[in-house]
Amino acid sequence: MKFGLLLPSGQAQLQAGGSARGVVETAVQAEALGFDSVWAGDSMVRARLEPLTLLATIAQATERITLGTAVLIPAYRHPVHAALTITSLDLLSGGRLVLGVGVGFPGFSEQEFDLAGVRFKTRFSQLDDTVELWRQLWTGSPDRFDGKVLHYGWLPEVPRPAQPGGPPIWLGGITPSALRRTAELYDGWLPYPPDPAEYASALATIGRPVTPALFATVYLDDDVERGTQALDAYCRATYRHPLDVIGKIQVMLTGPGVLAQLGRFAGAGAGHVLVRIAAIEPDTFAGNWRSSRNCCRTLDGESR
Repeated sequence: MKFGLLLPSGQAQLQAGGSARGVVETAVQAEALGFDSVWAGDSMVRARLEPLTLLATIAQATERITLGTAVLIPAYRHPVHAALTITSLDLLSGGRLVLGVGVGFPGFSEQEFDLAGVRFKTRFSQLDDTVELWRQLWTGSPDRFDGKVLHYGWLPEVPRPAQPGGPPIWLGGITPSALRRTAELYDGWLPYPPDPAEYASALATIGRPVTPALFATVYLDDDVERGTQALDAYCRATYRHPLDVIGKIQVMLTGPGVLAQLGRFAGAGAGHVLVRIAAIEPDTFAGNWRSSRNCCRTLDGESR
């Protein structure tokens, strides 16, 4: 199994005493401790450091660790210019980039799409068109592009990424539409369902080999009540909803059984676990994420 760490790059973490330089240093430490990957999120409602800019800096400060977006919302960027930016990042990192992509959340992301000038109603077609356009730009010199919603009568040349064909692209989501589209267009799958059985069933539905990943929010504390309170506080700070709402949508783990719970997802087929630490304050985050690596090492040894 492989394990990744979501970096604390949100405005809430920065206001609680974190810093942009500290986020980069966390990535360097994660590489030294043996994490397989580090990831940066993307949002305008939940303000954070811009992920592609952050990962470009981390690319220069690290040597081996995979760099990922969890998840990038391509609709916030012009598709052609984003292709150039991503190519540049892949070249700067020496081919260490993975793109997790998504389309936001109903009832939460509409205002972001309005600001970007993209119709929320057509967000799925917008994403699929963007990914197809990127791949054409990364592998050839198309004169034009005609998708479901994107149409360009002229396109510039884009330098080739370090990875032939461009970085792997993983789709977030577990709806029937997301599973169908993962099977048709994407290289990997990055959902966060709370039930391992649901994960296994959805992975089987995809029906072809893709990288099976999992986005898991974790707070390591043997005291279940204290850990649950930490998860609830994180959900309220991040999503403006309590744990009993978010926990029905996303996997949220705490207490002495975290290792066993992650193990059930491994048994369901998850091969790359991306750990998000449910902590805002830098000191709490630091202690929790270092402990999480020991947890991951133990699970990795058991999976082998």
